[in-house]
Amino acid sequence: MKPSGEQGTGAAPGDDPWKECVEAAVQLALRAGQVIRKAFTEEKQVSTKTSAADLVTETDHFVENLIVSSLKEKFPSHRFIAEEATAAGSKCILSASPTWIIDPVDGTCNFVHRFPTVAVSIGFAVNHELEFGVIYHCTEERLYTGRRGQGAYCNDKRLQVSKVTDISKALILTEIGAKRDPETLKLFLSNMERLLRAQAHGIRVIGSATLALCHLASGAADAYYQFGLHCWDLAAATVIIREAGGVVIDTSGGPLDLMSCRVIAAGTQEMAAFIAQQIQTIHYGRDDES
Repeated sequence: MKPSGEQGTGAAPGDDPWKECVEAAVQLALRAGQVIRKAFTEEKQVSTKTSAADLVTETDHFVENLIVSSLKEKFPSHRFIAEEATAAGSKCILSASPTWIIDPVDGTCNFVHRFPTVAVSIGFAVNHELEFGVIYHCTEERLYTGRRGQGAYCNDKRLQVSKVTDISKALILTEIGAKRDPETLKLFLSNMERLLRAQAHGIRVIGSATLALCHLASGAADAYYQFGLHCWDLAAATVIIREAGGVVIDTSGGPLDLMSCRVIAAGTQEMAAFIAQQIQTIHYGRDDES
């Protein structure tokens, strides 16, 4: 899916039921990015949610309202899953209806500290199938897009995952999640140690799950794993990675469950399977049980 709107299929507009949705997502991601860039260096009102490390700002709320209200006006019959609405008590249920899955500011802690790894993420699912994803790296103005069956792009460049299968040649990305109790920290560090003992080149934590997954899709990293991320972190990025030739699975090695708060993504099935065998589970519950 090219950001210019070229779909690459030759289909007439009437043959493409989600073309208008894709275009709306791209335009809203760009608008949201402008808001975030403007607020980036300004003073922020910061609150906490589930833990002292789980932050939210007035910009998160403003951007989410901008995206959701605009989409509801265009598509009144569609359903929505959005991070801050869920934190405020909205149910997080993925039905068969067309559903938008939105993270208004991914990397809020980075945003608060003016660390320039911040993104807007908009995913879209129909009949429980992820159709497309749009992720905008606000500070670097990189637009990542992916559409089922039509490829993945960063701006006008086609994305392709790496094909590394050997852990000893791999750069791995991860994030810690919001829980910081002693047992969670012990497991998090143990999982890193297991992969480093397996001779991985390195492990990186950049503070934005969506952008880490975009780095994977672009071939700049070979794998990603995490416990404690959410469906709004995963939805758009999953389409982008798969369309770039990668795999996205559950940490058990089975199929991805978008609501399970856990994931392994990799350029190759071999790499994903190896990581699944190495890491220990950190329990976070499920998004659809909150």
